[in-house]
Amino acid sequence: MIRTVGLTKRFAATVALDHLDLEVPRGRIFAYLGPNAAGKSTTIRLLLGLLRPSSGTAQVLGHDVVHERRQIHRLVGYLPGDVSIDPDLTARQYLDHLAALRGGVDPAVRDELVERFDLDVGRRVGTLSHGNRQKVAIVQACMHRPDLLVLDEPTQGLDPLVQRTFLDLLRETRDRGATVFLSSHVLSEVEDVADDVAVVRDGRLVATTSVADLTERTRRRIVLTTELPADLTALRAAEGVVSAEPSDGGVEVVVEGSMAEVFRLAAPWGVDRVVADEVDLAGVFLHLYEGD
Repeated sequence: MIRTVGLTKRFAATVALDHLDLEVPRGRIFAYLGPNAAGKSTTIRLLLGLLRPSSGTAQVLGHDVVHERRQIHRLVGYLPGDVSIDPDLTARQYLDHLAALRGGVDPAVRDELVERFDLDVGRRVGTLSHGNRQKVAIVQACMHRPDLLVLDEPTQGLDPLVQRTFLDLLRETRDRGATVFLSSHVLSEVEDVADDVAVVRDGRLVATTSVADLTERTRRRIVLTTELPADLTALRAAEGVVSAEPSDGGVEVVVEGSMAEVFRLAAPWGVDRVVADEVDLAGVFLHLYEGD
C-alpha cells in the first residue's frame, strides 16, 4: 500500500527525513510514531505529494507520489493534523463539496458515519467545537470508503466515548481489507488498535515491528503465591525467565515472552494466587523514542 526507498527531505541545511525505507502492507493498522519534529508530518506530506522529496522515491497504492499525486488524492482518505474548513459553510455543505470533487460518494455511507458520530451537519463549521470539527474531518476522510486512510493525530479534541467509536471504525476499516496509516502521540490508543509500529526519530527510522512481536518480547512481572516452596533453580533455568526471587509466601518472576513454562513448573507447588503486570507497550514506545 505504501513503499518508500531512500525517501529524503531537506529544508536548506535541515534534514527533516533521512533515507526512509518503509513498506506498509494491505489490511493492517500501521502506527507511525515519534517525538515532535521527528519527521512524521513531513513523511505524510511527501506520501500525499504535498511536498516534493529531495531524493528517493515513494509509491502509494502503486502510484508515484511526484508524478501521480492526483490519482493518490482521489483514492486516499486523509485527515490532516491541523484541520482547516471554511467557517461559513455548514458541515453538510462542506461534505457535499468534497463528495462532488470525488465524483460522488454513497450517501448511505456518509449518513451512517454522520449518525455514528452524532454530528449536526446543519450547523456552520465556525460554530462547532474543536471536537465536532474533528468529527467532520473524520467523516470526510472515510465517507468514500478508501483503500488507504492516512491519519495525522486523528483523535485530538475527541472525548473518550467518541475516541472509542473512532477506534472501532479503524478496526472495521482494516477488517474489510483496507489499510490505516496512523500518526499519533496517544500511545495507549496505538497499543489498543495498531497491528504494526514504526518509530522515527530525528528524521531516521529506528524501529519497525509488529505489536504482537513487541508484546511477546516485552518483560512482565509475575508474583505467585504457592502452598509449597518454589524451586528457584528450576525457575531461573526456564525459557524466558529473566529473574526469580523469593516473595512473601511465594516467588516473584520476571519473564520475557510466554509465561507457559513458568506456570508448568509452578503447578506442583500448589499455586493459590497469581498477580501479573500488564505488558506496558507505551513504556516500550517511550524507550524507542528516547533511543534505548
